[in-house]
Amino acid sequence: MKEAPVKSLAGIPTLLGLLAVIAASVYLVIQGVRSASPALIVTGLVVLVVTAVLLCGFYMVEPNQAAVLSLFGKYIGTNKDQGLRWNNPFFSTRKISLRTRNFESSKLKVNDLDGSPIEIASVVVWQVVDSAEAVYNVDDYESFVHIQSESALRAMATSYPYDQHEEGKVSLRSHASDISKHLTEEIQERLALAGVNVIEARISHLAYAPEIAQAMLQRQQAGAIIAARTRIVEGAVSMVEMALSELSKRNVVDLDPERRAAMVSNLLVVLCGERGTQPIVNAGSIY
Repeated sequence: MKEAPVKSLAGIPTLLGLLAVIAASVYLVIQGVRSASPALIVTGLVVLVVTAVLLCGFYMVEPNQAAVLSLFGKYIGTNKDQGLRWNNPFFSTRKISLRTRNFESSKLKVNDLDGSPIEIASVVVWQVVDSAEAVYNVDDYESFVHIQSESALRAMATSYPYDQHEEGKVSLRSHASDISKHLTEEIQERLALAGVNVIEARISHLAYAPEIAQAMLQRQQAGAIIAARTRIVEGAVSMVEMALSELSKRNVVDLDPERRAAMVSNLLVVLCGERGTQPIVNAGSIY
């Protein structure tokens, strides 16, 4: 089922014309009563009834709205002309909004790629682009959008880990743009049947499930400490190497292996320690 445009008459001129016909039919009835002419009375009443039926063909189309017309269950077409319009009074009319809409899904509890339970929710921005598909391909297109969006969110969340454990690996927390693109494509694939275009889909809530949140927080803190310590050790080793190289190059002091090892140990303690070191001055023996 694809959308097809349908022509309609401008409402205001048509309304004025029908009002003129009503006035004429009333005049015929009055003249028939005055002249005792059954023919004029019947003609006036028939015209009046037909005009009253024709008045049922008016409907209003607002900006960014479509009127889906059908006749006895058969799809006739879609009218997007704004203002007061007129069509066959036997047409059934259903209004469909073409405005951009959005909704936030409920918080879903799913397992990520690593099997860790997480809570996730998303905001989806969408718009109806084919009114015929929205009305006739699905039972309730708004409910269809909500349910399929949450289903796509579940499927996407299970495809990625919550956190990035390896360099260059996409995760839910660290690659927002990639995740948003994947989620948009996942939802669009499911909603194409309903004539809906997904403009944007983004994660609005992401957290570990309460039962493992504390454990995962400790894991993240441990990972941060290890990463920081690694950088500190790398920097300290480079500085010790540079110090020994400069001392040797400038012939400041000649260190034997034992003193060299002691100096390296002391420098590493100073550079890697969490607290400021307290210097000890060795004055040697005074006698």
